[in-house]
Amino acid sequence: MGKTIRFGVSLDSDLLDKFDQLCEEQSYQTRSEAIRDLIRNHLVRREWEDTDKEIAGSLTMVYDHHQSNLSQRLTELQHEAHDIILSSLHVHLDHDNCLEVLVLKGQGDVVRMLGQKLISTKGVKHGKLCLTTTGENLV
Repeated sequence: MGKTIRFGVSLDSDLLDKFDQLCEEQSYQTRSEAIRDLIRNHLVRREWEDTDKEIAGSLTMVYDHHQSNLSQRLTELQHEAHDIILSSLHVHLDHDNCLEVLVLKGQGDVVRMLGQKLISTKGVKHGKLCLTTTGENLV
């Protein structure tokens, strides 16, 4: 980590009031911490745009396990991508519905493609891919 540099920022007073309210709502101790997170979030989003960059993420799916061959199809797709899926969690939400969470790590375009393939599988009620960084190049 480099040395800490102090710098000034000029903002409209109404914008600063809204920022301070956001900081309070999000429990930031200081404006500096909030600004650091905003910068990091922007840098992480830029990582996702680079299809060759390695990214991490989680995929959450809800589905009815009684749907014909759905569990088997999802398992097959996951086995085909065993090198991208680091971990999985399967939860029985009720008699019919299951929640599955996959932890993924791999090349950006491959992770996104796998997420879309699983989410769009017939019978998946809801799916959400949440991307993040591996943290390797983030300060």
